[in-house]
Amino acid sequence: MNISGSKANFGTAPVFFTAISTILGAVMFLRFGYAVGNVGYIGTLGIILFGHLVTIPTAMAIAEIATNSKVEGGGEYYIISRSFGINVGASIGFALYLSQAISVAFYVIAFAEAFDPLIKWLQDTWSIGRIDKRLISLPVVITISTVMIKKGADIGMKALYVVVAILFLSLIFFFVGTSEHQAQLTSLDWTIRVSDPDNFFMVFAIVFPAFTGMTAGVGLSGDLKDPKKSIPFGTVAATVCGMIIYIFIGYKMAIAASPEDLDSDQLIMSKIAIWGPIIPIGLACATVSSALGSIMVAPRTLQALAGDRVFPIPYINRWLARGKVVTNEPFNATLITSAIAILFVAVGDINAVAEVISMFFMITYGSLCLISFLQHFAADPSYRPSFKSKWYISLLGAILCIYLMFQMNAPYAIVSIIFMTLIYFFVTYTSKSKEGLAKIFQGVIFQLSRRLQVFLQKAEKGEDNWRPSVICISPDFFKRPTAFQLMRWLSHRYGFGTYLHYINGYLSKESNATSKEELQRLLQISGASKSNVYIDTLISPSFTSAVAQAMQLPSVSGKDINMILFEFSKYEPENLEEIMDNFTLVKSADFDICILGSSDKEYGFNQSIHIWLTPNDITNSSLMILLGYIIMGHRDWKRAEIKIYAVVHQEEASEQEENLLSLIKTGRLPISPKNISILKHSDDVSTKDIINEKSKDADLTIVGFRGEAVKQLGTDLFSGYEEIGNVLFVNAAKIKDIS
Repeated sequence: MNISGSKANFGTAPVFFTAISTILGAVMFLRFGYAVGNVGYIGTLGIILFGHLVTIPTAMAIAEIATNSKVEGGGEYYIISRSFGINVGASIGFALYLSQAISVAFYVIAFAEAFDPLIKWLQDTWSIGRIDKRLISLPVVITISTVMIKKGADIGMKALYVVVAILFLSLIFFFVGTSEHQAQLTSLDWTIRVSDPDNFFMVFAIVFPAFTGMTAGVGLSGDLKDPKKSIPFGTVAATVCGMIIYIFIGYKMAIAASPEDLDSDQLIMSKIAIWGPIIPIGLACATVSSALGSIMVAPRTLQALAGDRVFPIPYINRWLARGKVVTNEPFNATLITSAIAILFVAVGDINAVAEVISMFFMITYGSLCLISFLQHFAADPSYRPSFKSKWYISLLGAILCIYLMFQMNAPYAIVSIIFMTLIYFFVTYTSKSKEGLAKIFQGVIFQLSRRLQVFLQKAEKGEDNWRPSVICISPDFFKRPTAFQLMRWLSHRYGFGTYLHYINGYLSKESNATSKEELQRLLQISGASKSNVYIDTLISPSFTSAVAQAMQLPSVSGKDINMILFEFSKYEPENLEEIMDNFTLVKSADFDICILGSSDKEYGFNQSIHIWLTPNDITNSSLMILLGYIIMGHRDWKRAEIKIYAVVHQEEASEQEENLLSLIKTGRLPISPKNISILKHSDDVSTKDIINEKSKDADLTIVGFRGEAVKQLGTDLFSGYEEIGNVLFVNAAKIKDIS
């Protein structure tokens, strides 16, 4: 990552050459003939095209994301972290860095394979026994590391130009060369292959790394004059150029050698080239150039990770992020990368590790494609890249990456995903930044929510699919959170809730600032409670105007608001008069009205809900019972039971009992007769007394009330329940016809 005053002097050419030299690497020389021999030329074309269904979308995604914002040092890591968030970016960045660092060892080990002809000649001529190729690979990796530590990327780029020139020269010699097989060939058999060949996906897994490497040049982002120009052009050009070259290489091999020779001789290209020794030289150049590309890119990824302070120890972050004074070359990060590369070269046999590392590359490519897709879907106004891919191309690339990971090696794919997940949780735990997975899907969820709301608003509405869409307005959240708790339960699974914290006053700069501060407090508390309630504040000069405003607000569900919840303290009912003053206003909008009388007992132990039905409560009965069952659906009430009491006059008991049972049988009351206790009483016994006696130990009591009673009794209608806990008074706009 560049610091102020550092010199960024690279153009587009380094991006292109770094990428193309990694694409045209060891696999092309050593294993591409094996592919043509095992699946035929038509199968090889399929592998090339199938592989580029991953690499081209990835290249286009990189080009798109890089042209949307300033790209600094760290390449792919910078792009991912600034799009996904530091924590997600760091988890992918760790895997990406390990892939790049260990790739240096891979390429150096492959470099040693170029000396097979020399080793064979020494053994035949001088009768030398087995020669350990680490005698070649270890000095080479130490030399490359020393050069990069002392001279930096400038010398690396100069060497890169030389080896790329030799690489292309070897390809020219290969294409102009011929063979006996080619001279005798009359027509190309597109499907010819060896007997008992390896299956398509096995061959694909071996050959696919040949198409990767197009992102190698992105790692130089901090050293580019104009990353928004150089990264898209250099990356896409290298990818397309590499695909075309591979198509022609496959064709040349198919016409110049038999499937058996292609399968058995890993340096078959030297038998076809006009001058054979150029192929081992080209292999050496390809592997050295790839190793140079990786050892230039990997330290910059590590430096960018440290620059974002993702390591838990500050000193490590400062030490790894430190670069040379003028150029900001990642000196310390290069030391660590070199040590990792030397270690793996010394081990020698790292085939199993190689498969895991290839998985990390696939995760990186899939992540880049996923970012592009999500940004298209999220429709973020700030996302305005000058180069635009298509959302379906990016989605295809992301899906194929996941599919191919499991096709190549399912156990390693699972190990890679688990490893990435553990890193994510570790970084999230240790990092000050808590911005994580939510950042990825924030815009997507916004768009999805918007579309669902419009859909629900346009959908036909009927009582057969009724569910509560509740709005609560109260100034007493910080005094008594009982109304908010009830909203939590109503909107946990079956309903939708909007809680408005009422602030008395006129809208001004000061009151607006106060409302924002209190909203943050509300969100912090509600976040701890894990509620599904939408919370906001409402400033209004009077409670009546606040109620009128609240009733006209759109529901967050996309459905109409159909219920309003008020709350008062049974012991200090100062605001009950205000609630009663607005009863007629709310009824005019045909809302169901719930008034919660809060007590010091609150909701007790959340173990019992008592519902009281009276002959005059037929309109309210269905809603009362339904609310009881909805509340019971929350985990806080998982051990609770509902008791339903039906109070009937003694002289009319049989008739009223029959009416209640009739309502149950027709489905208008969604309960079983065995859940009802019929209580007979005479006129000299108050219903309130019965409720106080039977429900004194209830954790929530639900009682119905009628509009006529409000007109006659006013606030007295809600008094006299001091012996019991919280009481929910319910007035339904109409009978809920629920079967």
